[in-house]
Amino acid sequence: MSPHPGSGVTPDAILARHAAALEARRPWEGVWRECYEHVLATTPGSGGPTLFDATAADAAEQLSASLLAELTPPWSRWFGLSPGRELAEGPDGRAAAEALENAADTLQGHLDRSSFALEMHQAFLDLVVAGTGVLLVEEAAPGEMSALRFQAVPLRECVLEEGASGRLDTVFRAARLDRATITARWPTALLPPGEAGERFRVVEAVWPDRAGVAFAAVLDLDGGAVLLAEGRFAQSPFIAFRWMKAPGESYGRGPVMKVLPDVRTANKVVELVLKNASIAATGIWQADDDGVLNPATVRLVPGAIIPKAPGSSGLTPLAAPGNFDVSQLVLSDLRARIRTAMLTDRLGRPSDARMTATEVLERSAETVRILGATYGRLQAELLTPLIARCLSILRRRGEVPPVLLDGREARLSYQSPLARVQGRADAANLLLFLQAVSGLGPAAAAELNLPAAARHLARILAAPAEVLADRSTEE
Repeated sequence: MSPHPGSGVTPDAILARHAAALEARRPWEGVWRECYEHVLATTPGSGGPTLFDATAADAAEQLSASLLAELTPPWSRWFGLSPGRELAEGPDGRAAAEALENAADTLQGHLDRSSFALEMHQAFLDLVVAGTGVLLVEEAAPGEMSALRFQAVPLRECVLEEGASGRLDTVFRAARLDRATITARWPTALLPPGEAGERFRVVEAVWPDRAGVAFAAVLDLDGGAVLLAEGRFAQSPFIAFRWMKAPGESYGRGPVMKVLPDVRTANKVVELVLKNASIAATGIWQADDDGVLNPATVRLVPGAIIPKAPGSSGLTPLAAPGNFDVSQLVLSDLRARIRTAMLTDRLGRPSDARMTATEVLERSAETVRILGATYGRLQAELLTPLIARCLSILRRRGEVPPVLLDGREARLSYQSPLARVQGRADAANLLLFLQAVSGLGPAAAAELNLPAAARHLARILAAPAEVLADRSTEE
């Protein structure tokens, strides 16, 4: 980030825009709070309902872990960089492919040495519960193991706006910081005189403009707004992504929001079952007021002797009003719907060890169909901006060459397990075509360009550049 004067946006305008975006977010806050309270155990003393059923909490944790393993698996290459078609077929295609492969290896090394896996899992948990996740990607201080620093920003701390691109590219983040923290983050900031431990409200804003991505930090004081710092990024450090969205809405809708009625009902049914079990275990008793029996001193323990007056009935059990066994049927149906809506039976490991290879492939294809829209949104709003932001930081440090992810100079490919399913399907179709043409005879087989087919297979299966021959040396 480099300071730049005259961004054209005043501190008062930033605070006014933040206040308007915060007011537009308020209708969502109640739904988010209820989703968190019914899925994630509330912290002690924070209030909220008491949880009796952990089906939704377990399903949310499994879904977030499955997204991490299927989209950005830790310590595994889930992306690749390759030259565009024109550059790959030119005389410098092999050198460009090797340079991009080295850049991808460098980026993967920084991801492995950073806290990417931990923070990405937390961001996916926000995505599953609230429908929107926010990941902050910053440049680490020199001397640290990785040049990248990641932080999953809680959704409650961010106010988001959807831009003309259809992405949540305007991010506001408000916090109360003390003098030492403000001075450490922005050494040139001018603060009003006061006590050392005094805390100030600071609003950070990131928004796109014609020259890239602008940044400003504003100090909110009673007498007005003061600009603490401003700058510019090549790529936005805040990456906001959504599970799905309805037309006309900015914030996303997650699977927990969709299944929240069933989660509430299952929690209430388990509570009633536990109350009924307590009644069945201890019973409800009645006694005559005979002047001898004192119900306040009666203890229902094995071997206890309870006094009673001669001729009185003493303690007599009260019959239960009815049978509550139907609750088990209702609860089983609710839990099944919760696990289905949270994709626990789709992304989880197959429970039947006797599944054939065809069944496994069909299961993977069905998962791709179910998650097709969500995966496409996550690819556009999370994966592509994430790689672009990381490459921008590494390019500033001189660790990777300038890479333009425009599809012509460099092409970004995804190699995660979920992305490879479609690649295997495309490869199977190509191999089926080659086999069918070869069966037509030598005349038809002569029309095939086998080297081009091999290069196409390498591209759709994300094969490394070393496995292909160097065509630039051919005469």
